[in-house]
Order: sequence, then structure tokens, then C-alpha cells
Amino acid sequence: MRSVSRRLFLAASAAALTLPSAEPSSARPAEKLRLAIQATGSFAWELATARAYGLDRKAGIDFEATRLATTAAGKVALIGGGADLILSDWLWVARERGLGTPLVFYPHSTALGAVMAKGTAKVPAGPWKAADLVGKKIGVAGGSLDKSWLLLQAWALKQGVDLKAKAQPVFGAPPLLAEKLAQGELDAALEFFTFAARLEGNGFVRAIDMAEVERDLGAQHPLIVTGYVFTQDFAAKNADRLKRFFAMMTEAKKLLADNDEAFARIAPMTGVSGPKTLAILRRYYRQGVPTATPAQYEADAAAIFKVLAEVGGPQLVGPATELDPGVFYRP
Repeated sequence: MRSVSRRLFLAASAAALTLPSAEPSSARPAEKLRLAIQATGSFAWELATARAYGLDRKAGIDFEATRLATTAAGKVALIGGGADLILSDWLWVARERGLGTPLVFYPHSTALGAVMAKGTAKVPAGPWKAADLVGKKIGVAGGSLDKSWLLLQAWALKQGVDLKAKAQPVFGAPPLLAEKLAQGELDAALEFFTFAARLEGNGFVRAIDMAEVERDLGAQHPLIVTGYVFTQDFAAKNADRLKRFFAMMTEAKKLLADNDEAFARIAPMTGVSGPKTLAILRRYYRQGVPTATPAQYEADAAAIFKVLAEVGGPQLVGPATELDPGVFYRP
């Protein structure tokens, strides 16, 4: 399985776009950091902002970002040694640690997507319940182990609905699923927040808001969704480099959230046109900027993990019944 994934990564890398390296800082020698990023994601916006405003030179980080079409390709890149750091979710890290791959996770964003549907969908008024998904063809971005899909399954199981058996999940890349939903080939689509914002701007509705799913499952704060993922060995050897990288990314996030000029710079990268949809996208982005402490995010993740383990068992979370305390990186 790993060898097949490795071949897929090498094939994807051949067609990948690589951002040019930053100029070294005059204050300190720049240290290289290899990143594998999804071409359409907010991580790419933040890196572009860091470069545009010289935050990389300030941090002494010479990052090389290879853009890939899917989140799965990034995971393969990290495990195969083709990248030092990727953006993923803590559930995947927990599963990998359970399988013997020592990965660690550091919070990046709480921005979560939604199950999107046409505004005229024939369902009861208000948000959908799990029963409203029965028999429906649901597009799922991110693959069968994506955190949102696992959370949605656990939420539905608590209501007595097994989505894997009662619905028709279709896995695919976010842009393709958005197109299929618009064409009427899907009844609904579980999309990342960037594509949910695009669909909302085009008249689709948030049939199930994943933030509500998190709260129903017991999260006390907005649950951390994505994080920087790297190996335990890399963390042990590069603590200072990671500290400077995280500080750089925090500055980039603040610029995108608060500075209109900075957001306008990356607007063409979002794939969104029109001020209305861009405003929706930026609002969701702002909401996702972390404000709680890493310890609070870890506590909520541990609570949600227990729910997933109780409700879905190994098919959702793997063999563990509690979140491995080593999942969250502690600088």
C-alpha cells in the first residue's frame, strides 16, 4: 500500500507547481523547509502572503512549496519523505500513530466546511438531520478518512443512521464535487470551507453546518480542524525552525484577516469571483483563525476522539480508544 502511494506521489510531483524560494534574510542564513500543499487551500494563500510581505526573510525560512491536487497526495509526500511538513487533521495523525508512524500535529485553523445543498432541496425547513441524508448521493471532499466525513458519520450514528450503509457517499476532489453538485448529479456535498463559501455565494445552502456537528458531539470550543503535520524526528531536530515558521504563519494569518490589501493580493488564488462570495470566504477564514490555547484544542480533540471511538469504533478512529497524548506537538 505504501509503495503504491509512493508511486502516486512521484507521479503527482512531476506535474506539481513549485513556488520559487525566498531570498535569504540578511539577518540570518535562511533554513530550507519543504512543504506539500493543496493548490486551492488557505495554506497557499498564507504562504503567498508571507512571501509578499517579507515574513519569510524575517523568519529566516526558505520554504519550497510543492502544490498538489489533493490532500491525499500531501499525506503520501510526508510519509514518503518528499516533504517536511503538510497541512492535515489530527484524526489522521492519530490513526497513523496507531499504525506506528510517529507524526505530530500543531494547530492551524478551526475553519470547517458544511454539507451543501441546493436552496430548493426538498427537505424539512431548517438544518438537515441525519435522516435527511438517507438514500441521498453525497459528495465527500477529502476521502474516506477525512475528519469531516468521520465526524458526520459519528453524528449520524448517534441519531441511529449509518451513513455508509444508508447514504451513497461519493469521494472526490473539492472542485469536481462542487461542479457535480451544481449540475444536479449529487444531492449534497460535504465540502471544505473554501468551496462551501463558493457554493453559498452561488445560492446553495449550508444544509448541515459542521460547526454544529462538533458541538453536538461535545466540543466546548471551535474544534481545531487543520494543523501543521510533521514527523516526530523532524520536530526533535528542528524546534527553533518550527517556532519561527509558526510565528511567520501567525503574522500572515493576521494580515489576511485584518488587512484589506493583503486579502486582495491573494483573492485571485481563491478561485472566487465577485465581492459577495469573497466576503463570505473571508468571513469563514477569519472565524477559523485560532484563538484558544493549544491545550484547550487538545482537550476538545481528546473528548471528540472518545465519542468517535464509542460511536464508530475502529472503522472511524482505528484501534485506539483514547487520543494518543503524543498527537499534539508541544514545543
